[in-house]
Amino acid sequence: MSRQANRGTESKKMSSELFTLTYGALVTQLCKDYENDEDVNKQLDKILFSHFLPRGYNIGVRLIEDFLARSNVGRCHDFRETADVIAKVAFKMYLGITPSITNWSPAGDEFSLILENNPLVDFVELPDNHSSLIYSNLLCGVLRGALEMVQMAVEAKFVQDTLKGDGVTEIRMRFIRRIEDNLPAGEE
Repeated sequence: MSRQANRGTESKKMSSELFTLTYGALVTQLCKDYENDEDVNKQLDKILFSHFLPRGYNIGVRLIEDFLARSNVGRCHDFRETADVIAKVAFKMYLGITPSITNWSPAGDEFSLILENNPLVDFVELPDNHSSLIYSNLLCGVLRGALEMVQMAVEAKFVQDTLKGDGVTEIRMRFIRRIEDNLPAGEE
């Protein structure tokens, strides 16, 4: 039984490292394909790279189904509950980390996710000529895509990044609006 437990842990670590290295290869290729970092940042957050390698937003759209099936989490009643589920369940389930939730706005419509350790940046150093690259921008797209599928329009953006010398990685989340289902006339 101990061997099986170790195999599972080793397998997850290998999968995590493989994902990190594959993601690094994707970012490297995008840097070669696009002339400036802003275009690369947009591509990392965008909907679709090819039929085989979706980017952030599209990953989130697809990932939410897996998350809901595996986590047994019910519908969140407010943005604070959503923040808790994102940090304590989703990040833990898919990246093996639990970011802290801080800097709530007085209105309760904005917060920050603080990642002490961002597994996407393992083995990564940004070259000097890519100082405006938001290397992990994929995470913002995933968050937006997943939350849109549960009727929440949000904005997600990086405000701090350890790759740029900051002490932590910070993603700022802002609730925009609830998305209402638009059913065709006569269907309810």
